[in-house]
Amino acid sequence: MKRRQQIQRSTIRSILIAIIILQDFVPFLGNIPVGPLSITTMHVTVIIAAIVVGPVDGAIIGGAWGILTWVRAFVAPSSPLAPLVMVNPLVSVVPRIMIGLVAGYLYRWLARLSKQPRLAMILAGIAGSLTNTGLVLGAIALFYRTPAVARAYGVNVDHLLPALETIMATNGLAELVFAAIVVPLVAYPVLEVRRRLG
Repeated sequence: MKRRQQIQRSTIRSILIAIIILQDFVPFLGNIPVGPLSITTMHVTVIIAAIVVGPVDGAIIGGAWGILTWVRAFVAPSSPLAPLVMVNPLVSVVPRIMIGLVAGYLYRWLARLSKQPRLAMILAGIAGSLTNTGLVLGAIALFYRTPAVARAYGVNVDHLLPALETIMATNGLAELVFAAIVVPLVAYPVLEVRRRLG
């Protein structure tokens, strides 16, 4: 029985990594360019993974996304900012890993506490989205207060922090709402199927 569960978990993890790769390479599927920015939908896949197969697997899938982001920053950037900031793994990889850990562990805790899995999924989706946006923009503010990055945002260095706050309030909000809606719509039926299959 345990071996069957391990095979099932490994299969789900592989499928989700394949979805991440597809989202990353198909234009407008995982990253929607908006000027110098890129609105992502890939964080939702990581959050769903963290809920369905657990926080550690969510972190692995998030790490796969982060590594793809890091590699693409060198060879095929998804936005004008990517070659300036995403070449740093602390910006491109670590936040993606943390999405899986935060969303997965929060979901487990809330599901046990409230006995309302859909609500737990919505809150885990929100937390995962905030983790990604907050850590990426926070790392940019910490490491990249440079004229080149400020120019890519269309501001001078003195206005970089307000520009990042604006992005948090616009892109971050759009990604958060998307996660709050889509995560329970996908994760709940998948978990139900997994429970029935035993």
